[in-house]
Amino acid sequence: MACSIARSVDLLGDGWTLLILRDVVAGVTRFDAIARDLGLSRKVLAARLSRLVDEGVLVRGRYQEHPPREDYRLTEKGKDLYPILLALMSWGDRWYAEPGREPVRIHHRGCGRDVGMQAACGHCGEPLTVDNTDHLPGPGGKVGPGTTVIGPTIAARAGFGGAPEHEG
Repeated sequence: MACSIARSVDLLGDGWTLLILRDVVAGVTRFDAIARDLGLSRKVLAARLSRLVDEGVLVRGRYQEHPPREDYRLTEKGKDLYPILLALMSWGDRWYAEPGREPVRIHHRGCGRDVGMQAACGHCGEPLTVDNTDHLPGPGGKVGPGTTVIGPTIAARAGFGGAPEHEG
């Protein structure tokens, strides 16, 4: 699919996968500990971890030989998911946590303060919202399965008058 969100959801759209990543980010890296924390079957956990390793999001390392035990660490690709996890946490805190009763605080070591997640423009620093941004066609945009309506819609909004290339 010529949609980065669709490709990402294919990997991350399963709730268990995001919770596994949450645990690894927080330092719960061993198979048994993740399984115990999430109450997840070993079979499901093994499948999700295997996919994350195959996709280059996690790397598996052996910390014990007898019996063999492995833990999981974020790769650079996996670390790039951190802002997504922070954004989900921030949204959940806003809409589901009692004010002042958020389950976890994120502490920035650099300035010594607790922080919240905010998507901001990389050029001017202004917060990004649905109301102050536009979706414009990108060089990889194509119309095909999963983008037959959104591709032309984005192209038309941009005033380009045409649809992205058709993938067939």
